[in-house]
Amino acid sequence: MRLTNFGLLSKKNAPDKIPNAGERWGCLIQDRASRCIVAHAHGRIGDELVDQAVGIVGERTKHRPLDWCGDGWRGYPAVISRHYRQPHIPGKRGRPAVIVPATVRLTQTIKHRDEHGRLLSVEVKAALGTEIPHARTVHIERFHGCLRDHLNALTRKTHAFAKMDETWDALLSLQIFDHNFGRSHQALRLPHLTSLGRYLHRSPAMALGISDHIWSLAELLTTSL
Repeated sequence: MRLTNFGLLSKKNAPDKIPNAGERWGCLIQDRASRCIVAHAHGRIGDELVDQAVGIVGERTKHRPLDWCGDGWRGYPAVISRHYRQPHIPGKRGRPAVIVPATVRLTQTIKHRDEHGRLLSVEVKAALGTEIPHARTVHIERFHGCLRDHLNALTRKTHAFAKMDETWDALLSLQIFDHNFGRSHQALRLPHLTSLGRYLHRSPAMALGISDHIWSLAELLTTSL
């Protein structure tokens, strides 16, 4: 089973007299082994946003059992249970109970802070199934940092607002595509078979097996889907 990371990314759009102004959130789900963002959804923060992203993962993996890890958002256990629960037939008469298989696990990393935002402690708990060892959100948090470096609209305390929701969604989707297909990741490189000291560089899409090369911007713009 592969370990999957949750991540919620936010940016407050331009306020007052701007259409679609206000907070805009993105729910990102990452396959830790390949560093690939396998699903993302945009909208107002809430269970519906998480439900949309988890539903995409379920469709793409045919609801195979997965190990999930995320932050302390309260809606994760309910959403995952809704998508992965199955009828349990104990051999008795009557309507079978609907349960979440033990092979589906969720471990949450909860950061406790004081009134000034300073970190006090970190709590790791199993929200579904048994606790997953080394289940942390460091990989998805690192990707959030990279997104803020690449997109001015995501920088904290910025004047470079994405004034329309469509603009915010398009910027984020383009950066996710670039991360998955257009950039090599140092943690994914493999030793070159013929040259000592050289490496074969791979993108997350190559590590996941859905691409055989690193895409260029020209290829993205000229490829018909």
